Amino acid sequence: MKENKKTYEKVKPAETIGTKGVIGQEETEKAISILKKYKEGKTALENRIVDNEQWFKLRHWEQLRGDKGDKNASAWLFNSIANKHADAMDNYPEVTCLPREVSDEKAATVLSQILPVIFERNGFEKIYSDAWWYKLKAGTAVYGIFWNPLKNNGLGDIEIKQVDVLNLFWEPGVKDIQKSKNIFHVELMDNDALVSLYPQLSGKLGSSTVEIAHYVFDDSVDTSEKSAVIDRYYKVIRNGVETVHYCKICNNELLYASENDPEYSERGFYDHGQYPFVFDSLFVEEGTPCGFGYIDIMKDAQKQIDLLGNALVKNATMATNPRYFINSSGAVNEEEFADWSNNFVHVSGSNLGEDSIREIRMSGIPEIYLGILNSKIDELKETSGNRDFSQGGVSSGVTAASAIAALQEAGSKLTRDMVKGGYRAFSELNSLAVELIRQFYDEPRFFRILGDNGQQEFISYDNSQIRLKNQGSTFGIEMGSRKPVFDIKVSAQKASPFTKISQNELALQLYNAGMFNPEFRQQALLAISMMDFEGKSALAAKLSSGVSMI
Repeated sequence: MKENKKTYEKVKPAETIGTKGVIGQEETEKAISILKKYKEGKTALENRIVDNEQWFKLRHWEQLRGDKGDKNASAWLFNSIANKHADAMDNYPEVTCLPREVSDEKAATVLSQILPVIFERNGFEKIYSDAWWYKLKAGTAVYGIFWNPLKNNGLGDIEIKQVDVLNLFWEPGVKDIQKSKNIFHVELMDNDALVSLYPQLSGKLGSSTVEIAHYVFDDSVDTSEKSAVIDRYYKVIRNGVETVHYCKICNNELLYASENDPEYSERGFYDHGQYPFVFDSLFVEEGTPCGFGYIDIMKDAQKQIDLLGNALVKNATMATNPRYFINSSGAVNEEEFADWSNNFVHVSGSNLGEDSIREIRMSGIPEIYLGILNSKIDELKETSGNRDFSQGGVSSGVTAASAIAALQEAGSKLTRDMVKGGYRAFSELNSLAVELIRQFYDEPRFFRILGDNGQQEFISYDNSQIRLKNQGSTFGIEMGSRKPVFDIKVSAQKASPFTKISQNELALQLYNAGMFNPEFRQQALLAISMMDFEGKSALAAKLSSGVSMI
């Protein structure tokens, strides 16, 4: 069995590879200084992400300067974020690999079957869900896709993770992360665990040498016994070829460097030559790979809603709790007066006039201010695209099913645009997965898939079909090698219940119209050619072949 490749999780110590490599102590210290410079350029983004997390948890009054005292927070912003997340999960993606050459058709079919299995083994549905929460809150989700030689009992396999933007650092000013000279991933690890993995760190660990931003936790988090482990990815151009290299650093100690490893010194750590991180931004900003999210858009409206709402609640509370003026010259027993369970209130003196005690009158808030509150709520709904009919509610007397469906369809264009952005990131993630399969799947692996008949099948797969292929020679001329290339197509795996109902109704309408009758095959094909619905090609193929549908 071929020796497993390294991963950023656990790699061979630097001293087992050789001490005469191109990466040494000087290069390590230089990398740390670059990381600190990158961190300084990312301070504003980190502050915004931490601040947005507090808004999401309805703790934003703690973030607003000058606002003291108990404040109630309404959940209009949270409701909008939750609905956006539900839309994303309703459109969970599935992938199909398409070949660019006829000879690669079989390999593309198998890849379409095993890629979902690889993602499922990584628990990608939870990763996808967590990434969407992060994307909606912070504006950008980041996926990491690596090779982990420890998986599958040492055989190795692909590992997919959701990466916290606070732990990732890149060159300030670049929009495409692949154009950054370096990219760093920093993670805190327990000192005991580090020493067990890397004995050469014994006695060299204390507190972390690199500070990373952190969220406002409800728990008390102690990081005094943790050290920052730095994974540095950087690109090197040699002989006109750009390669990506990797090194692992902890407390200025070099743990591994791919340029020091004879196996990777020339070819690079990953053959695909890309950083193993995929950025999925919501609303694009220029000059940065990160975008901004819905909380950034809605927080001002949410603040104004809460300010008005608190003022209304305070006024209502004061109005329902009457207060009184009591003349100091009078002799009303205040304790008895305040005790509503007491039927009698004693007074002294012979004359109890109206001036002895008087209620403090509260003037109610005019209706115009309640209207302003409602308009601010509508503003938040409009700016976030979370209007009533997008959640299944209706207004203005709309009751017809077709009208409600039309409103929902019109209102879902923001959702479709948002989801397509996630599909682009998912497509890139699958492309990197194919490249990792091409590089590392030298030994066969077994997968359980669903065959064409819907039955379970067990297949064995390695990278022999997608490796570089020697094309031999023609008329004495070497034709070089060819790398099979695949196009990644992403579509929604789970249709919404409304879509399923519409699809079923369409099938019944076609049946009732007699379009499944073989006698009307030509007319049916002509009508279907003018329509657009899911499964159209399969239905047209069955009608063309003369298969009876009744």
